[in-house]
Amino acid sequence: MSDMQVTNLPAFFAACPRGLETLLGEELTALGAQVEKTTVAGVHFRGELEMAYRACLWSRLANRIILCLAREEGIEDPEQLADAAARVAWAEHLVPGRSLAVDFHGQSAKIRHTRFGAQTVKDGVVTAMARAGRERPTVEPRDPDLRLYAHLHRGRLTLGIDFSGESLHRRGYRRELGHAPLKENLAAALLIRADWPARAKAGEALVDPLCGSGTLVIEAALMAADIAPNLNRERFGLEAWAGHERELWRELRREAEARASLGRKRCKARLFGGDQSPQAIAAAKANAMRAGIPALIHFQGASVVELRRPESLSPEARGLVITNPPYGERIGELPELVTLYRQLGEGVRNAFPGWSLALFTGNPDLGHRLGMRAHKHYAFRNGPLEARLLLISIPEASSEAGSDARPEAPARSENAQMFANRLHKNRKRLKKWLKQSGESCYRLYDADMPEFALAIDVYGDWVHVQEYAPPKSVDAAQAQKRLFDALGVIPEVLEVSPSRVVIKRRERQSGRGQYQKQGSHGERFEVREGRARLWVNLRDYLDTGLFLDHRPVRRRLAEMAPGKRFLNLFCYTATATVQAALGTEGEGGASDSISVDLSNTYLSWARDNFALNGLDPAHHRVVRDDCLRWLETAKAEFDLIFMDPPTFSNSKKMEATLDIQRDHGRLIRLAMARLAGGGTLVFSNNQRRFVLDADLVERYAVEEISAKTFDPDFTRNPDLHHVFLIRHRGGPTA
Repeated sequence: MSDMQVTNLPAFFAACPRGLETLLGEELTALGAQVEKTTVAGVHFRGELEMAYRACLWSRLANRIILCLAREEGIEDPEQLADAAARVAWAEHLVPGRSLAVDFHGQSAKIRHTRFGAQTVKDGVVTAMARAGRERPTVEPRDPDLRLYAHLHRGRLTLGIDFSGESLHRRGYRRELGHAPLKENLAAALLIRADWPARAKAGEALVDPLCGSGTLVIEAALMAADIAPNLNRERFGLEAWAGHERELWRELRREAEARASLGRKRCKARLFGGDQSPQAIAAAKANAMRAGIPALIHFQGASVVELRRPESLSPEARGLVITNPPYGERIGELPELVTLYRQLGEGVRNAFPGWSLALFTGNPDLGHRLGMRAHKHYAFRNGPLEARLLLISIPEASSEAGSDARPEAPARSENAQMFANRLHKNRKRLKKWLKQSGESCYRLYDADMPEFALAIDVYGDWVHVQEYAPPKSVDAAQAQKRLFDALGVIPEVLEVSPSRVVIKRRERQSGRGQYQKQGSHGERFEVREGRARLWVNLRDYLDTGLFLDHRPVRRRLAEMAPGKRFLNLFCYTATATVQAALGTEGEGGASDSISVDLSNTYLSWARDNFALNGLDPAHHRVVRDDCLRWLETAKAEFDLIFMDPPTFSNSKKMEATLDIQRDHGRLIRLAMARLAGGGTLVFSNNQRRFVLDADLVERYAVEEISAKTFDPDFTRNPDLHHVFLIRHRGGPTA
């Protein structure tokens, strides 16, 4: 074809997701297009109308096929945009009585909003139609018969007719979405990069062990059976275009239907989808039915742990395992995912030796947990997320092993083994104390090794992991690798399910940041501490509802409380009040108590703790107030007061900010005004470098007992908290 002939061909633009441009250019060329250039998220090409129609039916990668009507330079302000739109002969393209919408993309210095840009283009269209003596078009933004395309970038304007209508990635088969589905054209791109079209022609098999709603395996079946991906769509924009050639369109559809019918019969590829979710499998089957290929895919409910080679495949069969496992957009999802990827790696090595694995993930570091190295990887975007497709050759089975032998799991890294050894050592060190004390909630590890900056707390058969944010001097990728090493080790060493390992990132908090809600799982459970039963919630807040380091302080309060009037200031979830109210075996606890805090959430939690332990609310009350303000107005006296304020707080609910080093003198003096003669104020705080004001030592009888308030699980850091017994001069001493 000569350059002149190419120039005379209609101009088109195919839009696609970012990262698919090169593949789309190759696809359009195979369909007969004359590709002019690729650009960000699209391809410019020329071709006959038949070729554009064929692209609407057969493109597996495009979002839209646009007939370009005008391209203009130097468009910056609304007047220029409207004038440019008015110069297009829209009357030749719009059918009277059909509705339209304008999809505007881009911006300029004076056109900042897409809705304003669309309105301005629409005004130009109305002007053009009026000049042609045609009626004003009906605008229907949500479900128009025809969409007009407008794109403005760096003063360059493209105007056209959208032949697609709804985005072409919406094939029409996927109504049952399952969890976090891939878009169909992205799934197609992954399959092409994994060389599935050639594999399918060769009769290879395909397995997706985490198929979700089935998008990958359905797109693979459409390719294997030579089925046009958009054959089952109910409507295309081109059908409402004034220049539409209906007979050509009918002929192309008949051709596609004939190829599909023949392709289903001739398809040699075997396709399998698995998922542990019954809902996902049901959705995948329904989607496959609507796609017209239910007989080509075998779906089965199974977890990755149960991954097996399909029985219908011969031992010599080869193929592709392709999957899109979850990849943890939130840090709390990581414990299960580290284990999932390890199990996936073990499963495919055992079930599919000699096959190929294509794994799509937004977290390549998780991909390393497979225990196999990728020989090639491709960058993609999954919506707003950067993601990669990892292509891996699954090792052949060892000839020395028996046919039923399972390959060994990949060895732990040296760092991971060191971490596992430390956990074993710490468990051994605490074993005797745990047996004697009966405690089920304790700290097992607290940044003992600088490479693993974590705090690990055990709550019965749950594990709470806090990652200390690494300093800027530490390479972020290396820190994440070590975190994944730790998360891979923890369930094995502690013999817990990965689903019961909860992880959070702990950074320096201002104010009551540690009390701010992190999630809304509502997943709380009961633990025991001494005589008390307490609710903890490991997921929804940075802290869990139980400060483990204060366990000895609560024990001392229980011993001091029998028959006393007890006041708990900054009470949090009032676990100290519960222990004081329960007291000790045979002596009972506090006669009555008041617990003060500003947080409705934690006071409600306190009431639940009281109810769990059968405490009478008539004798054990909670008060919502600023503790400073409450102390200034309170009249009652108390025999025992516990005050554990935050290091710093700038809560909007407080009248002023609280800095414990600066303000502790005022707090203590106000509390001592409420302390009865012979009573004791137990004052605690977590300011690492805290120094008690000298005038308090002169005014009151002060005894620091910090060193006596650490159980064996918290002896690593003697500055973790500071505890003082404060009494009026002349009163009894401990």
